[in-house]
Amino acid sequence: MRVKGKHGAWGIGERGNPFRRHISLITLAALLCSSGCETPREEILVGRVVGIRDGDTIELLVDGKTERIRLAGIDCPEKAQPYSVQAKAFTASLCFDSTVLARVCDTDHYGRRVCIVTLGDGRILNRELVSAGYAWHYRQYSSDPLLDRLEQQARAERRGLWSEPNPIPPWEFRKRARTDSTAHVRSFH
Repeated sequence: MRVKGKHGAWGIGERGNPFRRHISLITLAALLCSSGCETPREEILVGRVVGIRDGDTIELLVDGKTERIRLAGIDCPEKAQPYSVQAKAFTASLCFDSTVLARVCDTDHYGRRVCIVTLGDGRILNRELVSAGYAWHYRQYSSDPLLDRLEQQARAERRGLWSEPNPIPPWEFRKRARTDSTAHVRSFH
């Protein structure tokens, strides 16, 4: 397993700092094993969150370089959809300017690393977004049963976007937008 970044904030090799939350190596191993990556690449990034692009994409500063991170297994509303602003704000409230651990699962077609992100208190950012009703479980790319249960609970309790009568999943919204733009281009010919 390869770990990039400064690990001091995670208690690896750090002693006597009462102001930082420590995660033991055993706890860290347990978090990594239960993270929900379909095909983990055994690469771990540790860094500070310096940007929130949208609800499911963050920017992580690792060793002086900014890495764009896409949260694995979830899909938040697109910018033009209801609850996109709330999803982004929720993500920011949980992790902006904080040190996080990102377990790399894959790289997407935009070159972003697709990751499970663990917050300093041990919670998983991906799961928190689904539980709060600010993201869908992205079943096309994830078969994580916990994400599925969290989405069902959020739906049942009408949290976040589930308070809307018929929320449109982002993948359908993107597909409609592509179809509409193609039809618009055709109308000019």
